[in-house]
Amino acid sequence: KIAASLDQGSEHPLANAVVAAARARGMSLFPVLDFEVVSGIGVRGTVDGRLLAFGNTALMEEMGLSVAPLLTQAEALRSEGASVMYLAVDAELAGLLAVSDPIKESSAEALQILRASGIQILMATGDGLTTARGVGKKLGIEKIYGEVKPHDKLILVEQLQHQGHIVAMAGDGINDAPALAKANVGIAMGTGTDVAMNSAQITLVKGDLRGISIARGLSLATVANMKQNLWFAFLYNGLGIPIAAGLLYPLTGWLLSPLIAALAMSLSSVSVIANALRLRG
Repeated sequence: KIAASLDQGSEHPLANAVVAAARARGMSLFPVLDFEVVSGIGVRGTVDGRLLAFGNTALMEEMGLSVAPLLTQAEALRSEGASVMYLAVDAELAGLLAVSDPIKESSAEALQILRASGIQILMATGDGLTTARGVGKKLGIEKIYGEVKPHDKLILVEQLQHQGHIVAMAGDGINDAPALAKANVGIAMGTGTDVAMNSAQITLVKGDLRGISIARGLSLATVANMKQNLWFAFLYNGLGIPIAAGLLYPLTGWLLSPLIAALAMSLSSVSVIANALRLRG
């Protein structure tokens, strides 16, 4: 109840899950005072006159608290793919809550399509490494980074770029915003935070990862279409301008009638538009 009361001030999906679970149990939540988001590791505030901290291992370590008494239970939950959050009350470890989010069938399909396109998949998450590995194993992701802070996600993107990679970053939270902005292509989930969507170039309205492969396919088709349209324009101008300039007049006496020139310009525009409309298919 007190953890959910604290989480009322957060937009994070895990916080929303805790609040929803408390309300589903008919709990009446306390108001929260002095609420503070500790970026990437948890939240703090005052609830019912008690100082609370709710977050991952890094937050507890920052407060000088050991999670050893609950570590065995936490690791068992993480191995099943659950995200574990510790609760501290008045600077003492009080317990833990675990949130499990089933993997969408569409996610596995989306990653398979991306791999088939030659794209390398990495996962970076603020969750514990055990949780990340549990999820990664189900999705076939080999390169996994756990307990990653927002700044570390940004550094990871920069490192990959310095290695010559073109980086696409997909995320949904406030913590993902710096990395989304830095990536060559930032992809936000429409079900995520406004900050993430404002930092990215692409927003997947339904949060379906298959939209990434659709967007990539559309991008490739658009660039190819642009090149084709340029060739159309070059062809029309390459043939029309020399004739209009009288290049063939000394040899054949041909000149380009203004009527034909106007028709050629119209056909040039029509051909470019018609070719571009093929993208609708």
